[in-house]
Amino acid sequence: YPLRSEAKEAVVACKQAGVEVAMVTGDHPVTAFAIARELGLADDQKQVVTGYELNQTNDNSDEFDRLVSTARVFARVEPTQKLNIVHSLQRHGHFVAATGDGANDAPALKAAEVGVAMGKYGTDVARESSELIITDDNFSSIVAGIEEGRVAYNNVRKVIFLLISTGSGAIGLFILALFR
Repeated sequence: YPLRSEAKEAVVACKQAGVEVAMVTGDHPVTAFAIARELGLADDQKQVVTGYELNQTNDNSDEFDRLVSTARVFARVEPTQKLNIVHSLQRHGHFVAATGDGANDAPALKAAEVGVAMGKYGTDVARESSELIITDDNFSSIVAGIEEGRVAYNNVRKVIFLLISTGSGAIGLFILALFR
């Protein structure tokens, strides 16, 4: 499939919002690099880590973690390697959201803090393994969801601050009234 026109804008919006995007695919490294270059994820073929390179390290090793932390494009990756990439990112304190549409993505979707399945062309296994389902299979919908979630989170924080402020004021008045 050709790259969707809104995908590049969505990746840029993610970067501006502080969200790191990584592409993990079973595609050939040349194909993965071509797509990653269009998305702005990579500008050199050496930035693509292959499943073969991941296999050369132990899944829980420092070398594996170094490969995962420095790369943003992974090609010819097997389902177990997708899962190991998610675990590696989590070990280093990242909040991981994984997207996928196939049965091979299910373990990574389940292990991530937020699994996002593609609902239009995704498999039932992927949808059942995830917490969110994107009905239009569009990455920019995820970006819009992040923006809306941040607005809701900020509003909840403001309400909590208001309630604590007014509550502590009321408690202070009550205590002062007791000493009178």
